[in-house]
Amino acid sequence: MKSNILVVAAVAACLSSCGFTVPVAVISSNGEVMRGTATAAVSGGSFTVAGKLKGKETKCAGTYNALDQSITISMPVQCSDGRKGFVIATREANKVDGSGRVRLNDGTEADFVFGKAAAAF
Repeated sequence: MKSNILVVAAVAACLSSCGFTVPVAVISSNGEVMRGTATAAVSGGSFTVAGKLKGKETKCAGTYNALDQSITISMPVQCSDGRKGFVIATREANKVDGSGRVRLNDGTEADFVFGKAAAAF
């Protein structure tokens, strides 16, 4: 019985911290590129990117429900310069790669890719 408890504890610890990380690239209409990563784990998902957006160096980040199996998901995003908004992401069938759109409260909009396509940026 004690060994079963240890196995369950080890599996639970792994599930809460194990995950995978993929590259993310945000591309603005004027060609600026922000780079970063998105990480999905049972405990939750998060993303962060950094670079120039509308001529300003900034860092943007957010969280999402990594267990959501929907093809398209919406996530709030907050940037270090005070801008905030939403990200709409559409995942490919493998649920690891995809693309989407960022819309911030100052009117800034940008496209982004994650997974294999983002590795090219």
